[in-house]
Amino acid sequence: MKSKKTQYMTTMALFLAIEIILVVTPLGYIPIGPLNATTMHIPVIIAGIMLGKKAGAELGFVFGLTSLIKATIQPGVTSFCFSPFVTIGTMSGNYKSLLIAFIPRILLGYLAGLTFEILKKKNHENIGVVVGALVGALTNTVLVLGGIYVFFGEAYAHAVGVSYSTLVTVLLGVVTTNGIIEAILGAVVALAAYKALKPMIKNK
Repeated sequence: MKSKKTQYMTTMALFLAIEIILVVTPLGYIPIGPLNATTMHIPVIIAGIMLGKKAGAELGFVFGLTSLIKATIQPGVTSFCFSPFVTIGTMSGNYKSLLIAFIPRILLGYLAGLTFEILKKKNHENIGVVVGALVGALTNTVLVLGGIYVFFGEAYAHAVGVSYSTLVTVLLGVVTTNGIIEAILGAVVALAAYKALKPMIKNK
């Protein structure tokens, strides 16, 4: 039992270290227009798959925390969507910013782990890794952009210089470009990491 717990903590520390490296380098958040493409979701997905949905949710919380911190100390024109401590012109973040920063990221790791768990029980292990990664990544993208639209739609449209009536189209464009790319990247890396790490991690 002690060995199992030690192994869990050691592996979680590894994933946490990777998250920190990503966030303090340009690799974690890549500016594309008013939003950032991200690779921060990848360790969260892998943690959820390798260590279980609880670990995925915990690392997802860390992802959300880094998003909040980055939006606060390095604000861009839409950072008020992710931090209640940011004001851009007349637009300010609030508690709803915390919902956008944290809830999608926690569910990212949780659902990646849960999906893998369900499919693994059906003897679809590799498929479970890929589908879990896709479900987690797309959940994050859709909930973040959906949260922006619901909670800050008009302010966000004003910040990025588009009309509110076209905002849905703009956000759907992000889902079908950045969102799909992030999901595919997450699935490919997660499958490779799973095959590499599986022999070193005992079955839970």
